[in-house]
Amino acid sequence: MNRRNFFKTSLFSTLGIATSGFSALAIPGSWHKASSSRLSLEFAPYPLKLKHAFNLARSSRTTTPDVLVRLHYDGITGYGEASMPPYLGESVESACKFLSKLCLEQFTDPFRIEEILDYVDTVDSGNPAAKASVDIALHDLLGKIMQQPWYKIWGLNPDKAPHTSFTIGIDTPRIIRQKVDEASQYKILKIKMGLGNDQSLVKIIREKTNVPICVDANQGWVNKEKALEMCHWLAEQGCMFVEQPFDKTMIDETAWLSERSPLPIIADEFIQRLPDVSKAYQVYNGINIKLMKSTGMHEAYKMAILAHSLGMKVMIGCMTETSCAISAASQLSPMAHWADLDGNLLISNDPFNGAVVTDGRVIPTSEPGIGLTAFNNAYNIFSEKS
Repeated sequence: MNRRNFFKTSLFSTLGIATSGFSALAIPGSWHKASSSRLSLEFAPYPLKLKHAFNLARSSRTTTPDVLVRLHYDGITGYGEASMPPYLGESVESACKFLSKLCLEQFTDPFRIEEILDYVDTVDSGNPAAKASVDIALHDLLGKIMQQPWYKIWGLNPDKAPHTSFTIGIDTPRIIRQKVDEASQYKILKIKMGLGNDQSLVKIIREKTNVPICVDANQGWVNKEKALEMCHWLAEQGCMFVEQPFDKTMIDETAWLSERSPLPIIADEFIQRLPDVSKAYQVYNGINIKLMKSTGMHEAYKMAILAHSLGMKVMIGCMTETSCAISAASQLSPMAHWADLDGNLLISNDPFNGAVVTDGRVIPTSEPGIGLTAFNNAYNIFSEKS
């Protein structure tokens, strides 16, 4: 079933809000300038530099590939991005190749989001982050046309945005302590686990702070009985939930743990797009929605609606991203029980200003679109490629 038919047959397809559109074929180094009644697409690679090495149970890196996107229509510009951690299978090359295939000038009404995104989705399979970059820029553009931020268009209350966690990756005791000090303004810490020294990580953090924690095992646990013991121990340490304890293929073990754990078990790698929400039901207690996997804000909104209807917890997460994608995700955060929107704080070369941390919460700004209040060298990133 293709994306359009799935939405038509879904109970919640009518809950999607019409958003913006875009057009224009573009390739790196040759930016197309369309007439005022059509949209033009630009994109440029922009590697993200991490402040600290990002260590997970199965990988480590100091940079994250990223592609920035701009959509122009009638003098208005919308921004988007594709962040592509290598383990997800996308790259700068694959994203640019996909974006160069788009012939969006066939769409003249920027409000026909279902029609436009259906086209984008069927141009090629996969490429969720590349598709998300267009979706985010599309929302930013249309929000600016309507002169409203998306939380208002969706009817959401920003005061209900949950506290966001700050991620503490697997590292040496000295670096972990340093990261805890850097996270002093946050009310929740997220700990990466899965290498066998999980309890020692928690003990180091507990030497520094008693703030609540959450745990992401990144598919690093393998034994369900030991995982259950760990969940009970973590509950005693002030843990709120455990994210993706087992490999995403270990469905029976995950369901077994979810039934017995004193902590909610949240799906991450298991969850990509809207159809996966139903698959996670009765296997996980909740889902982590990430724009780079959901293909953007439009489908992420529908995923949150469906998860709520099934009685599942909702978390809004992120990759290592600039303030562009973080600001986009912040528009959805009032729909979530938890948020993990610190990706922009983990990099040293963020070209944007957008949603900010206020009393431990990532609050969307009142600026129209996705809420980018300013950008520093973002324009030069594109002009240097022209």
